[in-house]
Amino acid sequence: MKIAAIGGGVIGGGWIARFILNGHDVAIYDPHPEARRIVGEVMANAARARDKLFQAPLPEPGRLIWAGSIAEAVAGADYIQESVPERLDLKHRILAEIEAAAPARAIIGSSTSGFKPSELRQGAAHPDRILVAHPFNPVYLLPVVEVVGGGEAADRASALLAQVGMKPVTIAREIDAHIGDRLLEAVWREALWLVRDGIATTQEIDDIIRYGFGLRWAQMGLFETYRIAGGEAGMKHFLAQFGPALKWPWTRLMDVPDLDDALIDRIASQSDAQSGAHSIRELERIRDDNLVGIFHALKANDWGAGRTLREAENRLYKRQLAAPSTYPLMLHQARVGGSWVDYNGHMTEFRYLQVFGDATDAFLVHMGLDETWIARGFSAYTVETHIRHLAEIKAGEKLRVETRLLGHDAKRFRLHHRILRENDEEAATGEHMLVFVNTAEARSAPMPDQLVHRLDDIARLETGPIPEHAGAGIRTLRAREPAA
Repeated sequence: MKIAAIGGGVIGGGWIARFILNGHDVAIYDPHPEARRIVGEVMANAARARDKLFQAPLPEPGRLIWAGSIAEAVAGADYIQESVPERLDLKHRILAEIEAAAPARAIIGSSTSGFKPSELRQGAAHPDRILVAHPFNPVYLLPVVEVVGGGEAADRASALLAQVGMKPVTIAREIDAHIGDRLLEAVWREALWLVRDGIATTQEIDDIIRYGFGLRWAQMGLFETYRIAGGEAGMKHFLAQFGPALKWPWTRLMDVPDLDDALIDRIASQSDAQSGAHSIRELERIRDDNLVGIFHALKANDWGAGRTLREAENRLYKRQLAAPSTYPLMLHQARVGGSWVDYNGHMTEFRYLQVFGDATDAFLVHMGLDETWIARGFSAYTVETHIRHLAEIKAGEKLRVETRLLGHDAKRFRLHHRILRENDEEAATGEHMLVFVNTAEARSAPMPDQLVHRLDDIARLETGPIPEHAGAGIRTLRAREPAA
């Protein structure tokens, strides 16, 4: 699809990066004199983060097309993302220009953090297609997007955004600042008062969040966190125990401190002392690396944003099913983290099996044995494995896995993986026999014709020869005879 982006700042640049890195062409209009530099820097950080985030091969990036006008950018566009500054008069003017040149069915999403759809639609020729599509920074990593406006356009927008790895949350009733920013605003007001009253510094407040409840919020949100706090009696007990405290005079929530020069200087100086050793781009990369680590931890538990990542990766694996670009298959990649190395400074033994196991999981999705089959009570279990360790692998290295299908029958299939380093050196091989299983009955079963036919299609790509070591075990080594 063709995407148009009007505005390329922090949020607009993040949108552009997400769409382009998911294979879509993006036409952008932004008259800011530094727009090309800013978008280029955001794109570089986004590509770096997504390379670390995904283990599935990514599609070829789409093209970034700089347009000389709004009309040129939106011509022929299927989806248009507006990310101009938060001034309603400016947004009305920009939206009018978009409508004058965009195709009739093009969806227009606004990144506005505060305005309601009814406000954006004032004077519009086709108001129903103008929506709020409010993301969170960095847009290229954080999946949630608040979709406000309803109707067929909201349904189409949500489907499109899900395809680029986002988690659309449809808000049925419009409200100023939507949901996310209203929650953030409450915390922000309290934090400003705490600094204003000399209770805490910016760093102390950030430490309490990032070392405390922020870690819980990152993977469970607010209500589920408090449900656990209620113990075995659950949410009802929590509300009964802590609800009365809401009437105590703890909060300054409905009062806003005067952001005079003194308070602004205090906050700015504390923030400089806290973070000024790093440039903004360095802070973005540190943030992105931390987010990638959290995503991977959540993915291992198939939870929250990690499930969104897994679903996005599975779409990438399936994408290659229709027309694999190369054979042997290249379905999986990995980055060696610091926790993966042993006392020798090399990737430890069980991580080799993890990489091969993840590559096998990727092949299962590629052959069509995905979550729909799992839900129906079928899967494939590994019954035999042989790994050869051929080269040292160190922390930080990026690995690719080459996969071949060496054979299959009605119940079994035999895979061969090679771990390749960035210079194409072979670092390890893994050979694995898998059997199709009826999980409800805990026994092997014949594969459905649909899966057998997909294996047949992959097998036709295999021209051999089979590696000499395939099918072999550990070489015989006899015990030494004791000395006379």
